[in-house]
Amino acid sequence: MFARYIIRLPTTLSRGFATHTGPLSALPATLHLKTGQSFHGRSFGSPRSVFGETVFSTSITSYTESMTDPSYRGQILVFTTPLIGNYGIPSNNAPIDSQDVGVVLESQGIQCSAIVVADVAEKFSHHSAVESLASWCRRSNIPAITGVDTRAITRLLRDQGTTLGRLAIGADASAPAPASEQYWDPSIENLVDQVSTKYPYQLNPTGSIKIAVLDFGVKANILRSLVRRNAAVTVLPWNYDFNSIRDKFDGLFLTNGPGNPGQCMEAVSILRKTLQEWDKPVFGICMGHQIIGMAAGLEAYRMTFGNRGHNQPVLALASAGSIKAGRVYVTSQNHQYALKLSDPFPQGWEPFFINCNDSSVEGIKSTPESGKKVWGVQFHPESAGGPLDTIEMFTDFLDECRVHKAENIKTPVGTTIDVASFMREQPARVQVSA
Repeated sequence: MFARYIIRLPTTLSRGFATHTGPLSALPATLHLKTGQSFHGRSFGSPRSVFGETVFSTSITSYTESMTDPSYRGQILVFTTPLIGNYGIPSNNAPIDSQDVGVVLESQGIQCSAIVVADVAEKFSHHSAVESLASWCRRSNIPAITGVDTRAITRLLRDQGTTLGRLAIGADASAPAPASEQYWDPSIENLVDQVSTKYPYQLNPTGSIKIAVLDFGVKANILRSLVRRNAAVTVLPWNYDFNSIRDKFDGLFLTNGPGNPGQCMEAVSILRKTLQEWDKPVFGICMGHQIIGMAAGLEAYRMTFGNRGHNQPVLALASAGSIKAGRVYVTSQNHQYALKLSDPFPQGWEPFFINCNDSSVEGIKSTPESGKKVWGVQFHPESAGGPLDTIEMFTDFLDECRVHKAENIKTPVGTTIDVASFMREQPARVQVSA
């Protein structure tokens, strides 16, 4: 009796509202690794060939955020997720106010040298998408390859470590692989100097707490996480002489950044003096964490293949603010270098987190006996993308800054910091070409 109400569906269901990317390039493409392996596919980005450091990311989502993360500077990024590009690319414009910092993604444009995917999506669908991944790569002059076995590439990189590579496009794809000495190693360059701001600038200047940010290649969501907690943020070049202006601020934040921390010894020297003479809170993430550790007396080393992805578990060894000792937190990470775990630890310092997979140091902190409030974490509490297990570390840091300010009031609320005076004090620097 209910047969009359049966709705017959079409035998073939099709997705609506998906936008086709348009015809992909017919150009051949080849990924050469310095260790001798080559992978052949087709190009879908800019028709140019590049050298770089070949790394992989296990992140399942947020390819847009990964590609615009300055920590990927100089790297050929391999995505282990098979299908990339299915939700397109959003407009990268946002307001600059107490809630945002001018961009939707993690910087103004793509930072990695090239990308490698198994299968680029030929259709994309998302309410905020304005173009396809292929279109974005072509417009940004970034080469890209699809149709290769990213599983095999990832296994190689895990076994032999991060490897120098070349993505060859068009006529270059059929040419012999480069000679060993032709491969470019980005770690010998100061990549931080390439991505750091050249001049100081301010965000949310009317915020209730004044935070200086040393920019080693800052992700936008770090700045968002600060201004949305009502911080007045002044972003400084990575090697700015912070000690000459430190008393104007209630706290210091050190950001993430690309490459070898050994290229940033100028910042290590400046921070060492800060830690010795300044008693206000300091917080560092990723490269900033390594700079803090080196200033404290620890050594940094190059990992075999680093940690890049949104699923890295870390164990808290100590409690501080929202972090509870003994709990495992899932974190977002992107780094090739780490701090060496030494025994004994430098006086006044203790391990904060350790990686549950490879036992590498994931965080350090000042001891209660030191009288300092300093933390560094290798992972990204702000995620973008990834889990938000540790996002409240930003709240913890700013709460400590507010407590210290209340106990030692020197700068009245509402005082405007004269950024122009910082620019006069800072000597002109030569910009390194990208």
